Amino acid sequence: MSAISQRIEPRQQDIGFVVRRLLPVRGMRSVGPFVFLDHMGPAYFVAAGTAGDVRPHPHIGLATVTYLSQGAMMHRDSLGTVQRIEPGAINLMVAGRGIVHSERIPADIRAASVAVEGLQMWLALPQTLERCAPAFYHYPAAVLPQHDFERGSVQLLIGNAFGMVSPVKTFAPTLYAAWQLQGGGVLSLPKDVAERALYLIEGEVQVDGEVIRAGELVILSDSARELRASACVQGVIFGGAALDGPRYLDWNFVASDKALLAAARDDWQAGRFAMVPGESEFIPLPA
Repeated sequence: MSAISQRIEPRQQDIGFVVRRLLPVRGMRSVGPFVFLDHMGPAYFVAAGTAGDVRPHPHIGLATVTYLSQGAMMHRDSLGTVQRIEPGAINLMVAGRGIVHSERIPADIRAASVAVEGLQMWLALPQTLERCAPAFYHYPAAVLPQHDFERGSVQLLIGNAFGMVSPVKTFAPTLYAAWQLQGGGVLSLPKDVAERALYLIEGEVQVDGEVIRAGELVILSDSARELRASACVQGVIFGGAALDGPRYLDWNFVASDKALLAAARDDWQAGRFAMVPGESEFIPLPA
C-alpha cells in the first residue's frame, strides 16, 4: 500500500502579496480539523507604504493558526488585541460567532528589508462551538516543546505527539508539528492520528521510499511510517480527528450551515461586526 494517498500542488493567490494555497482543493476539503492552508512568502516589502498589509476583515466558525519561519507580523483584532508574532510562535484566534482582525508588516521589518514567510491555517470549530464567544491566544516559541535528535528536530505546535504535549488550546484531537532533518536524518511519523498530511517547505524527503519535493502537500495513508532525508529539508505535519460533519467555506467564513454563511455576509455588508479599535480601513465583501 502506498504511503501517499493524494498529492496536491499549490495554486497562487493574491491577498495583497502572492501566497501559495494548498487547502481546500477539489477532492480534499479538510485534513482533520484543518480546512485551509496558505504558504506566505518569502516576501520582501518596501519601507514606504502598506504593501503586504491585510486590512481588517471578518471570520466566523473557525480558529486561525499563524506560524512564521521568518520576519514578523502585527495582529490586531476587534477584541482589542495587539500582538506581534515572530518566528516559532503560534497565534490562535478563535472567531466563533464573529471576529475582525488585521495583519500588518511591522515598520522595522520593512525598514530592514527582512523576508516574511510562514503558514496561515484555519481550524474548523466543532459544531457545538461554532457560535462561541471570540477569543485570542498567543504562545511564544519558548513555551512550545521541541525535541532535538540525531540529524533532526521537531517542534510540536499543537497536540500530543513525539512524546511531547503542546500547551496550545485545542477543540478536537489535533496534530500540528514543524520538523527539520539533515542528510541521513529519520523521523518516525505519529501513528494514532485519524487523518494526516505533510507539507514540504524546503528540500526533498522520502516517505517510506516515495519522494516528496518542496511545495507539495501530500495526504498520508494509514501505512505511512517514517521520513528519510538525504540533505537538509524542512516541513510540517498536521491533521487530527475527522470533522463532525461537512463544512462550507464562503470568503473568510466557515460553517456547518450555509444559513450562517449568508447571515455573516449580510452582517459584514451592513456593518454589524465589531471593528478593530483604531483602524478605519476594511476589506469589502467580494461580489
